[in-house]
Amino acid sequence: MKKDLKKDYYQFCIVESDKKDGFRLKGKIWIEGEDRTFLGMGRAELLEKIRKYGSISKAAKAMNMSYKRAWELVESMNKQAKSPLVITQIGGKGGGGAKLTPEGERILKQFWEVYQRFKEFLENEIKNFEF
Repeated sequence: MKKDLKKDYYQFCIVESDKKDGFRLKGKIWIEGEDRTFLGMGRAELLEKIRKYGSISKAAKAMNMSYKRAWELVESMNKQAKSPLVITQIGGKGGGGAKLTPEGERILKQFWEVYQRFKEFLENEIKNFEF
């Protein structure tokens, strides 16, 4: 039976607090740009995988995503950013590849910092709830 990738993807994107009295706070965080989503959990994870594997194709495979979809996401981020986040090199004898630019590294670092503060916010807020 095929996994419901859409459901799994949306669960992956949710940030949640620890439980308090059986309850959790949950939220999603992303950066919206002119072309809709600029960067969110899924795109940040794609950038992480591109950094790890040096390839959009391998990154897509690791995320159970089509190469076409991964390429579209990279193009969208590159188009919206002041300068490209990912650069590619056309294949040849050694094959092609992809890597994060310094701008990509900077934006990704900033996103994870905001993500961490958001998670801390949820953790702190759940402590204030009276159930």
